[in-house]
Amino acid sequence: MNIVVLIKQVPEIALIKVNESANKVEFPQGPGVVNPHDEYAVEEALRIKEKVDGKTAVMTVGTDRAESALRACLALGIDEAYLISDDLFTGSDSQAIGKILSAGLKKFGDFDLALAGKQAVDSDASQVPAAVAGTLGLPQIMFVRKFEDIGGGKATVQRMTEDGYDVVETSLPAVVSVVKEINEPRLPSLKGKMAAKKKEITRWSAADLGLDGSAVGEKSGSRTVKVAPPPPRPKGEFIEGETPEEIADKLFDKLRENQVL
Repeated sequence: MNIVVLIKQVPEIALIKVNESANKVEFPQGPGVVNPHDEYAVEEALRIKEKVDGKTAVMTVGTDRAESALRACLALGIDEAYLISDDLFTGSDSQAIGKILSAGLKKFGDFDLALAGKQAVDSDASQVPAAVAGTLGLPQIMFVRKFEDIGGGKATVQRMTEDGYDVVETSLPAVVSVVKEINEPRLPSLKGKMAAKKKEITRWSAADLGLDGSAVGEKSGSRTVKVAPPPPRPKGEFIEGETPEEIADKLFDKLRENQVL
């Protein structure tokens, strides 16, 4: 079974700043880290491989800086890494990234499963996995919390819902995004880190993927209209009274006044 994990290198969230006057988000310098949600997808790929055997790979769109994120995955036991990089891709929105990754998966060749985290912590868009599935015309199951079974050209999973979960069966190949409830990511070993430094990373440009720059990069469909930090939380209100009953009555009246009840 061939499994490709679609990852994203993201900045350390605590270091991101919002420059409202310049209408932009300022990202910190440095290589960044593997998107935390994608770590669960990497771990699940490794677990599936341990059960049914096969090959695992990670793929990302980014600059040379993204190499560190790919090597972090290789250190965990992923077999291959692919970096899709081209100046034409600068400024691509989520839908464009989905198009680029879809072209990468086509060039990769036969695969049974494309895994991804449910969303990236920097954009929180949660659009790329579905965009990949839509572009390739593949089945998609988002927000999966468990693989009940996989093999024989199909997979049975538990998909998260607001009320619990659904059990869904899909044919393969398919695109699946996972939530953090699915597993506990492992840590890399020293041996894995040393081996990752020596592994070759396959690099593809727009020309390698047959992309001419249309609908990607600066020609993406979406535009940032305004950037602003979230408003500060309003001050809390203390409700006082002589007895718990009196406090409860005041709270009830306050909730009803604000049409909460």
